[in-house]
Amino acid sequence: MPTLTSNYLALTGREEAWRFTPLNRLGGLHDGSARISTEQSLNSSDELPQGVSFAMVSQDALSPATQSDDVIVQRIHGNVTQIALLKIAANSQVAQPILLNRIHNQGFEAQYSQLRIEVGENAHATVIIENSGAVILGEDIEVFIAPGGNLKFVTLQEWSDGSVYAARHHANIGKDATFDSITVTVGGSLVRILPTIEFLAPGASAALSGVYFATAGQHFEHRIHVNHGVPKAKSRVNYKGALAGKEAHTVWIGDVFIRAAAEGTDTYELNRNLLLSDGARADSVPNLEIETGEIVGAGHASTTGRFDDEQLFYLMSRGIPMDEARRLVVRGFFAEVISQISNEQIEERLMARIDDELTKAGA
Repeated sequence: MPTLTSNYLALTGREEAWRFTPLNRLGGLHDGSARISTEQSLNSSDELPQGVSFAMVSQDALSPATQSDDVIVQRIHGNVTQIALLKIAANSQVAQPILLNRIHNQGFEAQYSQLRIEVGENAHATVIIENSGAVILGEDIEVFIAPGGNLKFVTLQEWSDGSVYAARHHANIGKDATFDSITVTVGGSLVRILPTIEFLAPGASAALSGVYFATAGQHFEHRIHVNHGVPKAKSRVNYKGALAGKEAHTVWIGDVFIRAAAEGTDTYELNRNLLLSDGARADSVPNLEIETGEIVGAGHASTTGRFDDEQLFYLMSRGIPMDEARRLVVRGFFAEVISQISNEQIEERLMARIDDELTKAGA
């Protein structure tokens, strides 16, 4: 396979967007040193319902992707020629989740991948992307929601040990359209995700929720950017993380930009982190930039701390052993977000994975 090189920005790690990221663990996705496989491993797992199509199409057949200043996203745009396209027809009311999966177990040959999701006017659907296996993967997922559309978008990072996943998940939201995103990260060596929102017209709303659980040596990074550039749009961000083990490291950046034209904006972002052992580090940086005072509301909050001793005491006073009490507290901490997936089988699988990670970490 050829090694892909080009005149991209050479990262030093001192750039604001990269200062937390260990560049030497990115598998060459950022600097062109990775040997890139042409394989595309994203598949539709079930027969698709009426009004839904999934196919690989030429990059030339689609409008250009939204530009990004992220070096990995730029490399993806410059090197991918076939894009996975999921289309949901206008006025479709898709009751069952649309499942896409990527199970990759062919070693650590790197990939670049693009997925585009197009939701037609007044269409309603849920898309769940299940990621597992061993990968070095750079991915750009772009969502377009037409006026009146509604999409619940769930991505599950259940990668094997040693995996590297660097991705942008970008949503363009039309008039009176709704985007609900749930991001779960519980596996991999290094995971760096950029959930980004662009409001295209008034009445649009977005809710970005996520959970992540990092154990010894894992680096999980989520960098949210919500661009309020139109009037009367609403956004909510709620991410929760837990960490256990030496050199477990999580990074959460929440940037919300309210431009001068975005009167009537309503936004709030929250990040909470639970430290389960010594040697773990959680960086949390919420940011608000506001150019107009004519807004409904704007706020943010961030907390990082250890177990609530009162919760543990309450459970243990009722005969529950310490280890089980800690497990119940962690489950309760994550349940608010995971229950939003509304798929019992997936929710139980994720909770079982979290329980297993707790046991391995001795937390």
